[in-house]
Amino acid sequence: MNKKIHLKRLLSFALFLTIPHTYVCGQDNDIDSSVDLDEIVIKAYSGNEKKDKVNQIEVIGSSQLVRAACCNLGESFTTNPSVDATYSDAATGAKQIKLLGLNGKYVQMLIENVPNLRGAAIPYGLSYIPGTWMQSIQVSKGASSVKNGYESTTGQINIEYKKPQTEEEINGNLFLNSSMKYEANMDGNIHINDRLSTNLLLHYENRQMDHDGNHDNFMDIPHQRQYNLMHRWRYFSDKWVSQFLIQLLHDERESGMIDSEKKKYDIPLYRIGIETKRYAFQWKNALFLNSDKNSSVALMLHGSWHDADNDFGNTYYDVTQKNGYAQLMYETDFSERHSLSTGVSLNCDKYDEASSLFLSDKTIDKEIVSGIYTQYTYKLHRKLTAMAGIRWDFSSKYDGFFTPRVHLKYSPSEKVTFRASVGKGRRTPHCLAENSHLLASGRNFYFEKNMKQEEAWNYGFSTNFTFPIHGKNLDVNAEYYFTNFQNSLVVNVDGKNGDHSVSFENLDGKNYSHTVQLDATYPFGKILDVTAACRFNDVRTTFDGILCTQPLTSRIKGLLTMGFKSKLDIWHFDITGQINGKGKLYDQSSYPAFFQLQAQISREFRHFTVYVGGENLTAYKMSHPVIAADNPWSDQFDATQVWGPTHGAMAYAGLRFNFKRQSKN
Repeated sequence: MNKKIHLKRLLSFALFLTIPHTYVCGQDNDIDSSVDLDEIVIKAYSGNEKKDKVNQIEVIGSSQLVRAACCNLGESFTTNPSVDATYSDAATGAKQIKLLGLNGKYVQMLIENVPNLRGAAIPYGLSYIPGTWMQSIQVSKGASSVKNGYESTTGQINIEYKKPQTEEEINGNLFLNSSMKYEANMDGNIHINDRLSTNLLLHYENRQMDHDGNHDNFMDIPHQRQYNLMHRWRYFSDKWVSQFLIQLLHDERESGMIDSEKKKYDIPLYRIGIETKRYAFQWKNALFLNSDKNSSVALMLHGSWHDADNDFGNTYYDVTQKNGYAQLMYETDFSERHSLSTGVSLNCDKYDEASSLFLSDKTIDKEIVSGIYTQYTYKLHRKLTAMAGIRWDFSSKYDGFFTPRVHLKYSPSEKVTFRASVGKGRRTPHCLAENSHLLASGRNFYFEKNMKQEEAWNYGFSTNFTFPIHGKNLDVNAEYYFTNFQNSLVVNVDGKNGDHSVSFENLDGKNYSHTVQLDATYPFGKILDVTAACRFNDVRTTFDGILCTQPLTSRIKGLLTMGFKSKLDIWHFDITGQINGKGKLYDQSSYPAFFQLQAQISREFRHFTVYVGGENLTAYKMSHPVIAADNPWSDQFDATQVWGPTHGAMAYAGLRFNFKRQSKN
């Protein structure tokens, strides 16, 4: 086989460095052996999410991301049936995701297959990735590969940024919505020579208008300002690939009572201020050893410095997290049926925390985890794939532990696929660093000593069926996942202490999640794509010896998305409707179901695209998302019990532009 084709397979199989999860020559990560590597044309996935039938990965491509106002990662799952993205509170504007009915902290976040956005970055990390920077998002449910560590419990979300090596171009995006939030984004890349390329990505957003839709004199939407920059390089030769990126971020959020001349307060104004500085780098290298066996060695390095100052009235919480991560991996094919991946990793975390809630002025928490893993894959033609992996890690806090994971995929025909997976996930909890939004309340805080490592088993089963109907394929997916915790960090709100409080406790009882989902996608001709989905969650946790429904988690979700496009692909119309079912509040009383609608119209020109749209067009919102907003200094104040929209309908408009460099040929 042509040597260049072997090199291309090495890139897609072992390195995670070039262009993963894209279509190459019209095939899904398959290589046309008749095409020379230098002539391969890369095309981003267009249309709805694509499900990887081997690894149960939903790929959200660039064309899917522009179907809504995806200003950042937290707003990129509006049309996705698997991931829920909601506000964590009614004061800071922080968004959280849920996968398989559980909090986003149990989802391992990856940036180009390197662990990222952990610990102190969890509360606001979804806003640190601008939508225009992303090439694609891959959502993996259930037990994931052991190659990326032990922290994945409910799945992984991997973000692929725009690449330096793609066609030279300059892109931009200008955005404005009815709350007077405006954004400016720009990115461009340069090919210095055939082997070296670079790109620069810039993002700025600002919103300073007071917004108080329910007239309780407390901001519904915070003031926010963010500066975000990324610079990356990529070098490629026949034997070596190297990619380096650096990101600098400054994020400011202000909220609280509105200082209005129309009302005189007899109490001091309650203010919320959050300032975050984050600096990160990532360096990935791969060396090709044997093209006949797809053998390669890769070294991946990551480092970050995250500093956040949180002020909620008279309560402050400041945290600085320093993280360093290294992984050395080796992969090879013994034959067409047998392949092996093995490696070692090292992760170092240091948390410096200071808060008015602590007895001491400052606390320091350190953890160093070294690990080793091996993963074996067996493939029998295209019908059967079995992947078994195990890793052993040693933590300076929790000693040694094993993490086993197994995946099976069986396709008796091209129209039917069955998958099953089982695996364990573990993670180190950090009470306030990961739950700082709870400070937007008047509660007392209690911390159990000697917090244990969180530990859970995840079991999954899914099926895919393809039905040919009138020359088109109806894709139907059905799945079931069960997550069972042996130990977890229980956030007990208004619990056993008998007062308005939050207790961080080790699990004493059961904690589990059952998730069942059914979704279907069908293209009606060439102008209409429709996706319909329904999901049921049963999530329960033991509070004070009683097994209760997990608060602020809807039991049912329904989704319908429709994408229309004109025959010349100039006009695009996208509509998404969501039904969010009933759920429980902290006191186990119920909140109602509600329906949301969003729509967007886009018009493409040669170098420009103009788009207008609206979010929450049904204008449904919580009447009082902030409890005791008139007296936030009382112990009854609470802005954290958010189960629905906090603001009404939101209109937006934007302009995207793209200029490509003319080919020298």
